[in-house]
Amino acid sequence: MYYRIKLADKVRVPPHRLGEELRKVILDVLQEQLEGSIDKEIGIFIAVTKVLEVGEGEIVPGDGAVYYDVDFESLVLRLSLQEVIEGMVVETTSFGAFVSLGPIDAMLHVSQISDEYINYDEKNARLICQESKRYIAVGETIRVRVVTLSLNEREPRDSKIGLTMRQSGLGTAKWLDEDLAKEKEKEKEKGGERGGR
Repeated sequence: MYYRIKLADKVRVPPHRLGEELRKVILDVLQEQLEGSIDKEIGIFIAVTKVLEVGEGEIVPGDGAVYYDVDFESLVLRLSLQEVIEGMVVETTSFGAFVSLGPIDAMLHVSQISDEYINYDEKNARLICQESKRYIAVGETIRVRVVTLSLNEREPRDSKIGLTMRQSGLGTAKWLDEDLAKEKEKEKEKGGERGGR
């Protein structure tokens, strides 16, 4: 889930930027330090959007910079186990698909796509269900559930997020439309059976 949150921190403004507009410098420093980073309690930082308040500056002996207490607003992604989220397939391989969740990619293993056997069509970059012929291709939006979550604060690229789409209500937009149409057809048949008695 995406959140817009207010945070407070002490920000170091380097000496070579002291003549510039203070709020702009602080926003630049926060964006450079935080965007793309992970804090297990706060989430994955997508963007620092606004500097709300700047306190008094503090000079530390031996450092030419000025330190400011700052309140700011940020946009973060907080993932939790069993959360349903939508993402875009960015790569397919013989062992699964990589799904972009915005600031981070997750893995959808072939065993978590369907109960059917999955074939990999390397030429067209697709994972195809053997019996139903449903497939997942690069560029498709899919609805998935988070089943494993291991975020690495020090090396965000080493974070591991596992996904599944084997449950009802999950899959590509096309799969979901097909499932909805089947459900409506079943309901019509049940209604016809009751009306004929």
